[in-house]
Amino acid sequence: MQQGGLSQFSFFDWVQVVKSLSFHQLPGLQSQLKMAPAIREAEIRTMGLHKNPKIGSVLILIFPDSKGIAHIALIQRPKTGGIHSGQISFPGGRVENSDADYCSAALRETHEEIGIAPQNVEVIGHMTDLYIPPSNFLVKSFLGISYTTPEFVPHPSEVDQCLMVPLNKFFDRNNISTTYIALPGGYTLSTPCYAIDNLTIWGATAMIISEFVDLASQNIMHCHALHSAMQR
Repeated sequence: MQQGGLSQFSFFDWVQVVKSLSFHQLPGLQSQLKMAPAIREAEIRTMGLHKNPKIGSVLILIFPDSKGIAHIALIQRPKTGGIHSGQISFPGGRVENSDADYCSAALRETHEEIGIAPQNVEVIGHMTDLYIPPSNFLVKSFLGISYTTPEFVPHPSEVDQCLMVPLNKFFDRNNISTTYIALPGGYTLSTPCYAIDNLTIWGATAMIISEFVDLASQNIMHCHALHSAMQR
């Protein structure tokens, strides 16, 4: 689907799309792997079996900007030299024993990292779990909505900057590209990515977004048809 077909979508159109998603019929790994580095596909498919992966939770947060255009909240990690140093990701992190459940962990981490209080997020559903081989994390992702434009407060040691990316740009195939990531030891990783507004979004973040795009596309077509009918 091209971005132009979604240019008239308001934030509340997207709310309608998101709230009618079929979370019991997720596209799953097939959609996630569209944006995975080919060299890591086999490991991703194992879901961390026999590796006792750590459990993490992230939040896919959709919100309006001041013009009523739907965006997704992303963050850029500080360049610390770690495994995910400098990468663009969803707010989230490791599940703690004190968390009531995986969703609570995603909301807590989002609050800690970018300052959005849990009571300001309506959680809509849970996407397919995803295994991240380099850090041995099994990630649980939750889709949520904020009905107001957040006031981002980035955690200084965990977030380099908060990012607002228009949601419709992820549905434009022209924004899918290939990038090459320099790895320790002089290796280079070739991977699909979303190249949007000078941002390169790849890895687990791109894989989670890919599943959301596939899940939402059918509902978008229905909503777009309603738009067309109303404008006649």
